[in-house]
This record gives sequence, structure tokens and C-alpha cells, in this order.
Amino acid sequence: MALDRLDMRILEALQQNGRLSNVELSELVHLSPSQCQRRRQKLEESGVVKRYVAQLDPERVGLGVMALVSVSLDKHSEKIAEEFRSAIIEYPEVLECWGVAGDADYMLKVIAPDLKAFADITLHRLLNLPMVSNVKSNLLLQTLKSTTELPVRW
Repeated sequence: MALDRLDMRILEALQQNGRLSNVELSELVHLSPSQCQRRRQKLEESGVVKRYVAQLDPERVGLGVMALVSVSLDKHSEKIAEEFRSAIIEYPEVLECWGVAGDADYMLKVIAPDLKAFADITLHRLLNLPMVSNVKSNLLLQTLKSTTELPVRW
């Protein structure tokens, strides 16, 4: 879907506040409510807007440990990769998983309430997966920037 300037303004506003009413959104982007609603619906139906969520503060819900974990597999085949993906999808502590090129095969963003729980995830769950040969963790000490907003004006 090709995005024009007005679509980008709608997307920027929705990334800031996904709970905007159609009237509020139309005022922000200087469109009539009916035009704004049509564009918003088109963005949703085309999959540009995937979903609306509440962004929680991890520490306030008792999740104070976050880490980036690199995972290497012992062998490489589509079957083994699919088995790994199927296992990882079942771990709610794994917020994101990326297939990467470099020293590891996958990078995981993992969250836990404390170091003991994090150690359990890495030592007793990840390393017990039969296809995993190596796990390296980098604990996050400080968050300098965290956003879900995409720079749509490029």
C-alpha cells in the first residue's frame, strides 16, 4: 500500500496515542472525520496498522530484569529451525526473537522478574532444548531509549 503525507500523519498520531477518537484524530491531521475514518480503516484493513495495545512499564508489573540473549543451534536445517521457533513461541518471557547473521543464529529479548528467574529460563529451559548448543546473555543495565514508534516519514 502506498502511503501519502496524510496517511503518515495519521500513523504518527496513532503511534503516539492509539486511543484517539476519530474526531480527535481528524483534528490533529486536519481532515474531515469521514475522510479520516476511511483512511484509518484502510490502514487497518491493509495490515499497516496491525493492532492497538497498552504499553506497560515492566518494573511496575514486577519484571525488573531484561536481557538480550544470543542462541546458537548445533545443526542447521529447516526442520531444526522450525522446532526451535515452535519452542520459543511457547515462552512468554521471550518478548522478541530474531533470526540473525553473525556469531549466533537467533537473538532473543527476554524479560524476567529477577536474576533467579532469568537464570532458570536460560540454564534450565533454553539450554535444555535439544537443538541449542550455546547461549550468551547480555543483561540490560539501563534503558536510554525505548519506543515502538516507527519513523514513517522516510
